[in-house]
Amino acid sequence: MGDQAFVYERMYPLARFLYETMPNFEIAGYALFAVIFLLSAFVYKLGFAKKLSIGQNAVIALFLLVGGLGLTFLALFLPVVEGLVIAALILILYKIRLWREKRENAASQ
Repeated sequence: MGDQAFVYERMYPLARFLYETMPNFEIAGYALFAVIFLLSAFVYKLGFAKKLSIGQNAVIALFLLVGGLGLTFLALFLPVVEGLVIAALILILYKIRLWREKRENAASQ
């Protein structure tokens, strides 16, 4: 139990929460992967997405899946999920500001 406690102490909060609350480590790993993939897709959609064909979107989703796999391993001891959350919040604020400026410009013309 001492080694497990040592590992939990070094984990970042969301990864630690998932590994402590899930029934086993395998399910916790898949849950962490799903969280990283969903947040990565959300950040991509907010910040970088353009109108693309279905095939191009499928290729991007494939690369997000492959990249998410690597990020899942890093997320155990690095703040990957927390960084994705902060990136999403910044992009949400940017989109809100952009929307408000467009609305004000349309009202003034």
